Amino acid sequence: MYRIVKRCLDFALAFFLVLLTLVPMGILYVLIHLESSGSPIFVQNRTGLHGKVFHMYKFRSMVASNDIYDFKQENKYTKLGKILRKTSLDELPQLFNVLKGDMSFIGPRPWIPDYYERFNEEQKHRVDVLPGITGLAQCKGRNNIPVQEKISYDLEYVDHLSFGMDLKVFFLTMKALFTKEGADLPKSGIHEELVALERQNRKETGEDLIAV
Repeated sequence: MYRIVKRCLDFALAFFLVLLTLVPMGILYVLIHLESSGSPIFVQNRTGLHGKVFHMYKFRSMVASNDIYDFKQENKYTKLGKILRKTSLDELPQLFNVLKGDMSFIGPRPWIPDYYERFNEEQKHRVDVLPGITGLAQCKGRNNIPVQEKISYDLEYVDHLSFGMDLKVFFLTMKALFTKEGADLPKSGIHEELVALERQNRKETGEDLIAV
């Protein structure tokens, strides 16, 4: 029942916020376009509810590149992109993902399918709920905690999904935004996280690592 109420609230709030931020988003779109080449909107496949892949939207914060696995992240951010990342303004286009029903405001962050392919059965419960713009892991360290810890927080959220849990994440998110907690640029790239995740899940099986 709560999931239905949550979806209705998500749609109503996203619709209101799109109207409210349409002009600022337009300005950011132009500024990104003027600063560097490439589309101002970054579109990428992410894993959503029950493992279904969808297109997630963000304002582009990096120089145009197809190499999403490059761990030298800091060198790839534009000047404006660093500001967008630290203020989370790069996430604004995801309001349209919420309207479409691909995402919720609160839930585990949607990751690229490569992560899901490396999940064990327990970790796959991470996609039992809609992914969110913010989540429990983002309030507990965001870019400063290892991938295994992020998954643990996400599973905690899934196991205790309720209005009270969403309210808790909302207030923790507000605190993190004002204190800039975990807002530093990522200290490790996707490649490093994928290797760490797979090593943890396969160290007892003796299976070979999936090539990244």
